[in-house]
Amino acid sequence: MDRQAAAGVNISSLILGVAPTARDEVAALLVRLAGVDIHANEADGRMIVTVESASESATVETFETIRQLPGVLSAALVYHQFESDPDEEA
Repeated sequence: MDRQAAAGVNISSLILGVAPTARDEVAALLVRLAGVDIHANEADGRMIVTVESASESATVETFETIRQLPGVLSAALVYHQFESDPDEEA
């Protein structure tokens, strides 16, 4: 990994479609994943989550883990940004 990647952070946003009956279980699994935050958890199964990681490969690995969770029907990456200096955000 190069120095810039080591110092920065990858920030991604995902929209999930979750079986409404599995919403609580999926949320419990998501909060256990490093760098994952839930921002919306609707009764109809829609969830918005963000993933923060040190590398693109870690982002992809987390996305695949989320996509394969029991109860997750769909997962779409809707935003990705590499922030080289997160402390200097505008």
